[in-house]
Amino acid sequence: MPPNTKSVSITSLKIACHACSLRELCLPVGLAEEDLRRLDDVVKRRRPVRKGEFLYRVGDPLHAIYAVRRGTLKTTALLEDGREHITGFYLPGELLGFDAINDDRHPCDAEAVEHSEVCELPFARLEELAQTVPGLQHQLFRIMSREIVRDSEQLALLGHMTAEERLAACLLDFSRRREQLGLSGSDLSLAMSRQDLGHYLGLALETVSRLLSRFQADGLIALRGRSLRILDFERLQTLAGMCSPRAGARRQGQVPG
Repeated sequence: MPPNTKSVSITSLKIACHACSLRELCLPVGLAEEDLRRLDDVVKRRRPVRKGEFLYRVGDPLHAIYAVRRGTLKTTALLEDGREHITGFYLPGELLGFDAINDDRHPCDAEAVEHSEVCELPFARLEELAQTVPGLQHQLFRIMSREIVRDSEQLALLGHMTAEERLAACLLDFSRRREQLGLSGSDLSLAMSRQDLGHYLGLALETVSRLLSRFQADGLIALRGRSLRILDFERLQTLAGMCSPRAGARRQGQVPG
């Protein structure tokens, strides 16, 4: 195989992108080294976003897609009655801003819930690169498709689940997303406030606090400040109305894709 078509290994990816969250764009499709260098040239790295600072506001024109390197961001929209609804939380290793592609304007606010850091991918340059790197284009489509699925799941979460099912499913979702990044799915850091979590799940602050206390009393989780450890995945999955085929694999450190 010629050197310029050699697939990128995890090691060389870490060297090129410093193990940043953009591996989601490269690693699953095994970009050739030259293509990875081209992607690396597009990225503007290490933009700090302080707690409470907005990365973009609703109505802002689409200039870039952002990858979370560190911290947590939330996206927020206003309902017709003026209430705030949090549409998503974005953790290290995740990308946000795709929902602006349709109208070339952001449909929501993106705000840091803790001191964070993002990588910026100018969208025009990313779009040009995707046209010449089929693997990158496919992965962009894959990520956008996943966002659509996540939005659908959020609608189902709010429309058909009880309060305790919503919270259990939310914690399991955070766990799964950490595992996808090669991190522990048991130990979560809930940077968002209880009120923000309530706005995301459509629950009152008091309900979120009461359910977390109940989950802890029942031995499902251990909670200390904003650090949360999941102690019993199987019971949490049962509570969320899910089957638990992953439990055995999780105990062996392997999670099916």
